[in-house]
Amino acid sequence: MNKVEKALIHALFVHLHHNTDKAIDFNLFKQLNQKIEQTWPGALLVGPDANDDAAVFRIPGSDCFITAKMESHCSPSVPRPYDAAATGAGGAMRDVVAMGARPIFLLDFIGTRPLEEQVIVGPCGFDGQCTCGQCQIMTSKDRINLMLKGIADMCETMGVFVVGGGFSTSFSDIVPAVVVSVIGKQVTEEPLTKPAKSAGDKVIIVGETGTDGNDTLYRAGLVSVMQPALACFIEERTTMEATLSAFATGKIKACSDLGAAGIGAAVCESARFGGLGARIELDKVPVNTGSITPEEVFICETQARMLLQVAADDVDEVLEAIKSKNGIAAVIGEITAKDFNIFTYGDNIIATIPNKPSPEQLSSLSD
Repeated sequence: MNKVEKALIHALFVHLHHNTDKAIDFNLFKQLNQKIEQTWPGALLVGPDANDDAAVFRIPGSDCFITAKMESHCSPSVPRPYDAAATGAGGAMRDVVAMGARPIFLLDFIGTRPLEEQVIVGPCGFDGQCTCGQCQIMTSKDRINLMLKGIADMCETMGVFVVGGGFSTSFSDIVPAVVVSVIGKQVTEEPLTKPAKSAGDKVIIVGETGTDGNDTLYRAGLVSVMQPALACFIEERTTMEATLSAFATGKIKACSDLGAAGIGAAVCESARFGGLGARIELDKVPVNTGSITPEEVFICETQARMLLQVAADDVDEVLEAIKSKNGIAAVIGEITAKDFNIFTYGDNIIATIPNKPSPEQLSSLSD
């Protein structure tokens, strides 16, 4: 395995972000949720054991379907509190959109050190003192205001309203808590889901890719400086409206947002959960910079992007719907009947990711 393959396999099969079940006993929730059918038949459509982007449920006694997602962006708030809070909110909104819903309401929770304590905001925030000369020293209260402004600015851009939340100054850690929960109203007839559906379906990306959000590359030693994802405001709204327009065609078969570990994770999870594979041409991905490596295209976490899957015959109709809302989109590959995923750039294979890594592959991740 090369370094970027190791980085993504670690993210998909070891890192707790993609393997929450290794830290949390979901059987407790599963046992509880077995009573839903007795209490409110048909209320839960997509629950916590579905390995999907968000929950979907029906308000009992109504025809109203609700989509909901909670997401945190705690560590990125140390170097970039404004962008981290905004991207946390934007990411949760995209998760809601991925299920076929329009986000409408948000609740937030901020937890931090006592208001008067000083904090370091910038690249040295985790170290306790600045050695780069680029950090800012501010009070915990000032940092809170930056985080709140990030959330508020993203909500205003996206047409989402903050309806509640929570706040605590009892935290002692360097890392603050930044958690948002987004609620949306279903606009598709049925929830869209992440798993790939059919070999031969085309994979469409909406939005442009950049070099920010390189956390996975940083952990793999492929870049020397970690750059958390930057908030994209107008682009986030454009991508949402373009994606909702694509939904209106009724031709979307699978959907997911692009968050942690970028295109690599979104494609591999969709293929694996669908029992299929994928072949992706990374050189077909729209980018927002002229200086970007194939590995960055593969795994960076640039915001304001979505991944759609459609039958080959429906590609033109879906692309037209996306472009009608000024969305940027491209066909970047297709679903295959294999049990692995290949990512190419021109004539070069950048990564081959199996759906089920061997014990030897997993043990080699620490080498």
